[in-house]
Amino acid sequence: MNVIKNEPMKNHTSFKIGGIADEFCAPSSIEEIVECIKYAKKKNIPYFVIGNGSNILVSDKGIRGLVIKISGEFSRYEICGDIIKAQSGVLLSVLAKAAQKDSLSGMEFASGIPGTLGGAVYMNAGAYGGEMSDIVKSVTYLENGEIKKIENGFDFGYRKSLFAKIGAVVLEAELQLKKGNTDEIKAKMEDYKVRRTEKQPLNFPSAGSVFKRPEGHFAGGLIEDAGLKGFETGGAKVSEKHAGFIINTGDATASDVLKLIKHIQKTVKEKYGVELETEVKLMGEF
Repeated sequence: MNVIKNEPMKNHTSFKIGGIADEFCAPSSIEEIVECIKYAKKKNIPYFVIGNGSNILVSDKGIRGLVIKISGEFSRYEICGDIIKAQSGVLLSVLAKAAQKDSLSGMEFASGIPGTLGGAVYMNAGAYGGEMSDIVKSVTYLENGEIKKIENGFDFGYRKSLFAKIGAVVLEAELQLKKGNTDEIKAKMEDYKVRRTEKQPLNFPSAGSVFKRPEGHFAGGLIEDAGLKGFETGGAKVSEKHAGFIINTGDATASDVLKLIKHIQKTVKEKYGVELETEVKLMGEF
């Protein structure tokens, strides 16, 4: 287990924002993940588990404690028939591509989600009418130092799961897919890609959709109707392409983003009486 001191978190988030983490490790096995947590507990410091950093906003002041990044070092997978068994650090886009090559349908919706399998299971990620709850067959996770595996009772809901509820670390998952036509699967993935490129600001650092979908509304629609498209605070800006996204125009700080989030929430509440809840998770000293 290799622990790095004073690691800049802007190198580990899709926002390209974040101060220094006191300590940082990127485990490559379940044993190392357990070891990292034991290390933090022995030192009596907090630990924070991240995946690809695509759904978090890290404070400019950084993170006091240990950041455990479960990503590329822990990303093996195998396909057995119509089931994919994978470690939680693998990117969803990698699994979707592998499924397509093996003529397996069910992961098309996930092909453009920038996160890891672990993060996607943890928050029941979804897009284009599909979500992880549709395909998860089993999950192996770590809770209070104990490794457990379940095949039901995931308690999935909109951007939530049992694992988020109990603060567990997702280690592995089995995904149940179904045999399909390779060309049809590829065509659907291409269609989603075109739609994403047209509607999302993929050429700027961001953390995807900043807000959860409020009941009966679309967050992006409310923000746009409130006249906030293109609104800026420092280097943070409401995307002119999709108002549900906040982009880093080059030198945004976490403070800029947070100020903009609060301004959006206040404006939408005043105009429409709707409370916007963030989907992006805040991490560190705010």
